[in-house]
Amino acid sequence: MSDNLNTSADNTSAKIALPEETFAENFSELGLSDAILKAVNDKGYTKPSPIQAQAIPAVISGRDVMAAAQTGTGKTAGFTLPLLQLLSSEKSRKVSANNVRALILTPTRELAAQISESIEMYGKYLNLHSTVVFGGVKINPQMMRLRQGVDVLVATPGRLLDLYNQNAVKFSQLEVFILDEADRMLDMGFLRDIKKVISALPKTRQNLLFSATFSPDIRALAKTLVNNPLEISVNAENSTAEKVTQWLTAVDKKRKADVLIHLIQENNWQQALVFTKTKHGANKLTKQLEAEGITAAAIHGNKSQGARTRALAEFKDGSVRVLVATDIAARGIDIDLLPQVVNFDLPNVPEDYVHRIGRTARAGNTGQALSLVCADELEQLWDIEHVIQQHIERKVIEQFIPVNELGDSRPIRALKHGKPPKAKSANAGSNRNGGRGKAEHKDGQRSGRNANGNKPKTPNDQARRKQPENGDGPKPRRPRR
Repeated sequence: MSDNLNTSADNTSAKIALPEETFAENFSELGLSDAILKAVNDKGYTKPSPIQAQAIPAVISGRDVMAAAQTGTGKTAGFTLPLLQLLSSEKSRKVSANNVRALILTPTRELAAQISESIEMYGKYLNLHSTVVFGGVKINPQMMRLRQGVDVLVATPGRLLDLYNQNAVKFSQLEVFILDEADRMLDMGFLRDIKKVISALPKTRQNLLFSATFSPDIRALAKTLVNNPLEISVNAENSTAEKVTQWLTAVDKKRKADVLIHLIQENNWQQALVFTKTKHGANKLTKQLEAEGITAAAIHGNKSQGARTRALAEFKDGSVRVLVATDIAARGIDIDLLPQVVNFDLPNVPEDYVHRIGRTARAGNTGQALSLVCADELEQLWDIEHVIQQHIERKVIEQFIPVNELGDSRPIRALKHGKPPKAKSANAGSNRNGGRGKAEHKDGQRSGRNANGNKPKTPNDQARRKQPENGDGPKPRRPRR
């Protein structure tokens, strides 16, 4: 490991955003070993992407890094390749039982599995050992794999804390900590778990923070994590991929499924990723598609890990034409040449629109992202267009002109770098409950603080249980006299 690890409290970041013509033209120019270059070449990659060209040398040099890049830009290889280089350069270092040398923390099971596959693929000619742990599957096999120690551990927060609390994983030999998709972590309510993990790590370590976007909340978290980081930004915050063709069509809510079926059949789509707002909506839409002879599968937090893995595999090999997903999959699906992404429902959090459509037009390819928008979703549309700083083209499908007209877009206002807006209610538009939307799931498991089934005992927690937020639910009873 490099000697220039910085453990001071200085969080001043040095920003870098080089013009593309200054980037390395070949992976061989980035300081990677022959074994890693051979694995990269096996995949047919020759020219590094902008995020890879900037991040790889910085990580190899031992610096802390904050990197912002939209999905589909090769961000994962931007940290896995230099990590493997760092760990393989210390041949004499042996990992003790239950210890890890590098920890990669990520929000969802799918993304954890994807990163683990990248580690195995790029490290296949190296004498390094890695494993992945996440919830939704039995913990004992994961504990067995950790007993001999591993060089790289990829994990989701809840399961990692479960293992740590059972002394199944130790961090005394940790050299590198990587927090991936940090913005999604915060969206899903993992901030407290992240802080617990960080508090368990040794103070002297190299820290890498990778994210599609850098919100004020992410920057606040970074102050507690990285030291004098090199800040790399490939694209403007919340920008969408240039090669994604975006358009929307106005449609009545009850006819959305009919419009989607029409588009699939009319255009003979063989592969489309469709996002719904709820798990129930995903299941319902899947049944509607199957009834029309369109092979489809649903993936969301209530599905078992086996069902989710099987659905992804069948979608990738073409045996399933349509994968219907909630936002759990927005960051964890990596499919080459995915041609279509459909927003069946607009997301409650406008930034999620960027992550959804980032599933297409990856690695320099083209693709299209279309949204089926009903009149109740106008405010979400305004928020999305404000975040991406552009109006989405509208197209009319003559057979499905809506009865309830979709209102006009607002003029685009400049982004303000203040506190991000709260997520809208899951019932935005009807606003029946008047409350804020909740995160869909916590990676299908309890968080670390509730792993033992303990109920919160703080006065604030008790008060919240007695009086539901926003007046929802029954009023507390008055004591009898």
